[in-house]
Amino acid sequence: MSAAAGSHAAGSSSPGAGQEDPTARASAAAQNAQQAVMRARHTAGKARMAAESEAQRGRLVREMFAQPIRDYLYKVLGRPIAVLRGGCRAPVEELGLEKLRASGYEIRITTVDQDSPAARAAAGGGSPGEDMTGAADMGRFLFGDLRMVSLPPRSFDIVYCGFLLERIPHAALVLDRFVAALRPGGLLLLRLRDRDCAAAALDRMAPEPVRRMLWARLHPGEPGPFPATYDPVTSARGLQAYAASHGLVIVRHETARTTPGAPSRLTGAIGMARALIAWLSRGRLTDAHDEMLYVIRKPEDRFARLV
Repeated sequence: MSAAAGSHAAGSSSPGAGQEDPTARASAAAQNAQQAVMRARHTAGKARMAAESEAQRGRLVREMFAQPIRDYLYKVLGRPIAVLRGGCRAPVEELGLEKLRASGYEIRITTVDQDSPAARAAAGGGSPGEDMTGAADMGRFLFGDLRMVSLPPRSFDIVYCGFLLERIPHAALVLDRFVAALRPGGLLLLRLRDRDCAAAALDRMAPEPVRRMLWARLHPGEPGPFPATYDPVTSARGLQAYAASHGLVIVRHETARTTPGAPSRLTGAIGMARALIAWLSRGRLTDAHDEMLYVIRKPEDRFARLV
C-alpha cells in the first residue's frame, strides 16, 4: 500500500477530527438558554420586589402630611432640611421623606423622646442617660426631660410629633420647646390620641396590670405600654387654645378612628367598652374617633392672625 493510501486510511478512520461534536454544541446551547432564563427570572423578581416595596412605602405615606412638606421644600431649595421627630413611636414613613431623598433632597432627622426603658426599646436600645445614633436615614436620638433637652432655637424646618404628647407630663411646655425650635414658616405636624375620646378614657381608667396584659395581646413584641398621662393640651379644645395663644396657624385638622388590633373576642370587648363609655358620658367622650392629626404652620410674621 502506498504512503498516500495509508494516509487516506488514517484520515478516514476519525471523521470528527477538527470539528465540534454536534451533541456537545446542542448541550452547551441548552445550558446557555437555561442560564439566560434564570437571569431573566431573577431580574424580573428583583423588579417585582422593588415595585412591591415602593407600593408599600406609598401606602404608608399620609398625604395630609406629605403634601405640605413638599410644598414647603419647594420654597427652600438649595439647603438641607432639618426634621425634628418627637417620639420614637412616630411613624416617620408617613411623611414621604424617602421619596424626597431619592429626588435629591438632603434631609436630616433628629429624634427626641422622654428617657424611659420603653422609649429606648422602641428606638432600638441604648443605656439610660446616653444619646444614640441610629441608621443613616434616622440620624440622632436624644433622650431626657423634654422640657430641658437641648434644641437650638429656629433650627428645624419640620417638627413631627407622633404618639408622644398624650404620654408625657407637661405636654404644653414640651410643645413650647418644639415651637421655639421651629423656623419661622416651618411646619408643626401632630398626631396624637384625643384626651376627650372613649379610648383615652378607657386607657386612663384601666389598672396598670390590665394595661400591660392588653398591650401584650394587641401589640405583641412591641415595647410598652407607655404612660397614660393625657395632659389637657391633648384635646381639640386644648390644641386650638394653644395655637391661638402662640400665634400658630392651624392649616388642617383631621380625626381618625383606629381599631385596637386584628378582629378577635378581645378587640370586640374593647370596642363594646368604648361604646359604653361614650353612651354613659352622653357623647362627651366620643367613640367616633380616637386620633387627631394636625398640620400647623409657624408664621414668618409673629403678628399673623389665626385663620
